[in-house]
Amino acid sequence: MSMVTPGSSTPPIPHAGAGVGPLLRDWREQRRVSQLELALRADSSARHISFIETGRSRPSEEMVLRLAEHLDVPVRERNALLLAAGYAPRYSETPLDDSAMDAVRQGVERLIQAYEPYPALVVDATYTVLAANRGIAMFLDGVPESLLTPPLNAMRLTLHPQGLAPRIRNLREWRTHLLAQMERRIGLHRSEPLRALYEEVAAYPVPPADPEPADGAGAEPVPYFALPMRIEHDGRILSFVSSISTFNTPMDVTVAELAIETFLPADPSTVKYLQSLVS
Repeated sequence: MSMVTPGSSTPPIPHAGAGVGPLLRDWREQRRVSQLELALRADSSARHISFIETGRSRPSEEMVLRLAEHLDVPVRERNALLLAAGYAPRYSETPLDDSAMDAVRQGVERLIQAYEPYPALVVDATYTVLAANRGIAMFLDGVPESLLTPPLNAMRLTLHPQGLAPRIRNLREWRTHLLAQMERRIGLHRSEPLRALYEEVAAYPVPPADPEPADGAGAEPVPYFALPMRIEHDGRILSFVSSISTFNTPMDVTVAELAIETFLPADPSTVKYLQSLVS
């Protein structure tokens, strides 16, 4: 059994008190961009970039934002860079239940409801479930109440040995995919809560795979176009491919960290079964 060592391949999180120069250097190195390449992108010079990174030069607010843009720094971390450089944060963090977020909240809710009967949910940067449609209910059959107490966490719910894990027929493949996804997000967001969640779920034991139900025996193999999650429900094996959508050019931290995950049926039998639930 192949195990992923918690935190073994995730990059270190810089100290919160680091100045803007070391922070920018860390982002540049993580993106594997040279000082010269970054300077060309940002219409600056390698000498000036070097001076900023070593603290010999204080970048303007515009320069901080320009460098962050070219280094694809997430919105929350752009605020941190501005603070480290002595400037006020540029991006607000509006609670999702604030009236100013009505359009976002209602739009997302309409989107996932329109996706029914296929499952869809909305999560934040630490995989806390903020909304879900009725299609998600089939995933939760048999899950104990202790895991369904709000706030729900999608990663914990999926990989916990009392959650979805025992019913996922390709658990080792799906688990590897999810842990790799978390590692990439830790590298992007530098989040201690996210790292703690990763270490928790990576340490969960992997239950032995159960034999597939009889109705799956001898079935013709399906040429999947992406790695599916193959999960048992009511004696059937259902296959789903997940797709994640985010907002383009977000100007608010909350909006920037929203992710809409939809589960697309990956074979004809799954489509037929889901449609039968609403017919």
